[in-house]
This record gives sequence, structure tokens and C-alpha cells, in this order.
Amino acid sequence: MRTAPTILHLDMDAFFASAEQAAKPSLRGKAVVVGGLGPRGVVATCSYEARVFGVHSAMPMGQARRLAPNAAYLVPRFGLYRTISEQVMALLRELSPLVEPLSLDEAFVDLEAGRAAWDRESARLAGVKLRADIRAVTGLTGSVGLAASKMLAKIGSEQAKPDGLVLIEPGTERELLAPMPVRTLPGVGPATGDHLRRGGITTVGEIAEAGEDELVRLLGKSHGVALHAMALAHDERPVVAERDTKSVSVEDTYDVDIHDRLRVRMEVQRLADRCVHRLRDAHLSGRTIVLKVRRYDFSTLTRSETLRGPTDDPAVVREAAARLLESVDTTGGVRLLGVGVSGLADYTQEDLFAQARAAAAADPEHPVPEEPEEPAGEPGTPAARQWRAGHDVRHADFGHGWVQGSGLGRVTVRFETPYSEPGRVRTFSTDDPALEPADPLPLVPGVTEAGAGRSAAGEGPG
Repeated sequence: MRTAPTILHLDMDAFFASAEQAAKPSLRGKAVVVGGLGPRGVVATCSYEARVFGVHSAMPMGQARRLAPNAAYLVPRFGLYRTISEQVMALLRELSPLVEPLSLDEAFVDLEAGRAAWDRESARLAGVKLRADIRAVTGLTGSVGLAASKMLAKIGSEQAKPDGLVLIEPGTERELLAPMPVRTLPGVGPATGDHLRRGGITTVGEIAEAGEDELVRLLGKSHGVALHAMALAHDERPVVAERDTKSVSVEDTYDVDIHDRLRVRMEVQRLADRCVHRLRDAHLSGRTIVLKVRRYDFSTLTRSETLRGPTDDPAVVREAAARLLESVDTTGGVRLLGVGVSGLADYTQEDLFAQARAAAAADPEHPVPEEPEEPAGEPGTPAARQWRAGHDVRHADFGHGWVQGSGLGRVTVRFETPYSEPGRVRTFSTDDPALEPADPLPLVPGVTEAGAGRSAAGEGPG
């Protein structure tokens, strides 16, 4: 293991909820919950103010509403979150070529590989500057852990939350880990935790004391050996630069089971179009089309079809997904549908559409259309006129705002921007021609591109 704390772990603080609070002055300091708002929705992220009431990620939204009935409940805006994530990852890549993103809001960085740090003090200064740069570019806060290994750097960032920095000195790791619960270690979930508890082991120190042989007896050779090593603060895992994308997929969970077969087909086509849109945004194509169906009884089926070559043609993906759907019985109802593409490549086989038509000629019941169709929209209301809680709108007279709620033909909007005072609330008809959906505004004025404005920060502690 390294002798200097040059592995950095960054974890943005309550990322989705913090972004919403930064974008909406009226929600700053208030309980905010982001996630699916339907009967089957779950909490994606909640603000620290909401956590006081017991709300947490992955909780059913209905339970969250009971615990915090006065919180603001918002639908995620992934476009905004991706933009902020790209800005943050650009700052990390300025520190080192070895950046390992774990999600939109979390990553490891090897500071030594980028010569950004080589000892305790240089690592601390790199962490301080990074936090200041993130605040200047995004308006948000992140917590930083610095240590000689990935495991310890992540533990450090957890201890630093919210909006802090913790540096774990090499040589102090075992003393730090000993009193921590076993769930602190990577790979120890509820099942492993229960196995250890039944064996009388509840802390990391007790794992170390139990010895490798006892851990192997309880958990098996592979898991037991690895867990004992981590309890001794041995973690040799390197920071791995961003891995190639394995697949691109989209899925939707429905508030009410879909029974109508025609509606199911329409939803699959719509998902196929969304999936292709993501493929093209990433300049990718793929050979294998995957359909995912979760039925009324929670049974989940997947079907796949591999084409002769990679494609990003929406008609080809739609037709493949439609053929896959024919093999699935949806009689009892469908609660979730997904379409994905794997076997990715950075090129497209030009004549694949023609190949698909030729292949379909042998199956007259499922012909491929002669020309690609326009992307299927949401059944019923056009997507452009849907008013989702938390999403941005613009009114011809009142300017930029966000949807507080809608229903019964009305939509309530609070007019404010990230740079204004808390704004006024007004209610309109949902078909008011003066009201239109809008793109999110940047959280920091003048910062619109990844990394832009970085030099304005970093002069001192975050």
C-alpha cells in the first residue's frame, strides 16, 4: 500500500437535492425529496433537511411523504445533473489522468499519477483547492476523503460529510477501522452482515481478530480472504480510468399496470427511440437489442436479439424490440418496460437497415417499414406540454420559473432563477399558450461549459 494519502474520493453532498436547492431559492434550507412521484416511486436523493425526518435514498415515496409531508417533492432533472457532473469530472481530470467515476456524483482520483500530490500536505492542498473549484463552477459542495487506498479514501469522504475534507494518515488505518461496524467495509451487505453477526462479529476490529481461517469458514474462501485483508487496512485496488460503456438502456415503471397490448407495443417503441437518442448522443451504435419486461406479479423477463452489425437506426431498434415483445406474455399486466442496446461500437454498419428488411422478409407478420418513422411520443399529451414538479418553464410575461404542481387542468409555477430572490407563485391553465417548458439555467452565472470558470476559484479553503 502507498505511504502517502494520494488517493482522493469525492462524493457530492445530497447531489440531486442540492442541485434543486441551488436552482430554486425558495427551497434553500428546506426539506427537498427527489424521485419518482407516482404510487410506486422511490426516493433518489433527499436534502439533509429531509433526512432529519428519517427520509433516505431508496425509500418508497409514499413512506417519505408520511414522514415529511411538508417537504418539496420533485421529479429528477437528469439533464441538469449530467451537465453538473461533466463540470465536476472535468475538474477531476485536470488533477490526474486516472479518474474512476462511480456515478454522476462520485469518483476516485489517483493524485500521484497526475503529479498533483506526493505527500500529506500536497494532498491536503489538492483536496482543498478541488472543493473550492467545485463550489465556484457548480455552486454545490462536495466532501473529500484522502488516504493511501480507495477503501479508506471512501471512508474518509463519508466522515467528511457534509461539505468537509478528511485525510487519513498512513499508519493510523487499523486504529480508525477497529470500532467501525462491519457494514463499513466494501462488499458487506445485509446478508454478509447477518452471517458475521451470528458468528459474534459486529465490528471491523473483530473481523481482524477472528483471523482469515474463521472468515473463510463463515463466508467462503474468496470473500473471507478479501474481507480479512480489508479489515487489516490492506486494499491494493488501483484507480481505474473510466471504463468503456457496456450498454445503453432506458426503462419506465408505470403507476398502473398496463394491460392493453397495443399500449405495451407503443411504450416499447417509445423506449426504443429514447434508447437510440442516448446512443447517438454518446456517438455509439450496438449489435444486441435487449427487451426487459416486469409483469404484474413482479416476475422479470429479458429477451435479446443480436444483429449482423452495429446500428443506431431507430427503425431497426424498434423492429427488433417489437419482435422480442412478441415472445412475452403480457396478459396479466406490465409494471415496467425497458429497452437496451449492448455490444457497443463507435461506428455503424451502413447497410444494416437493408439487412433488417431482408431478414424480416422471411417473417411477413413483422415487416420492417420502408422508411424510419418519427419517434413515438408519449401516449396522449405531447411530451412538450407535460408539467412535471420541479421542471423548468418560461412564461411570456413573467419569465423563468419552475413547476410546483399540476392537475385538474391547472399548473402552479414559482417564478425565480438560481440568481434571484425567492419568487412569486402563479397558477395558469395547462394549455396557456404563454407558458412553455424551458431548459434549466446554469447554477452559476456565466458557467455553461464543463470546467469553465475554474480559475475564479481555488484561492483558499472551500
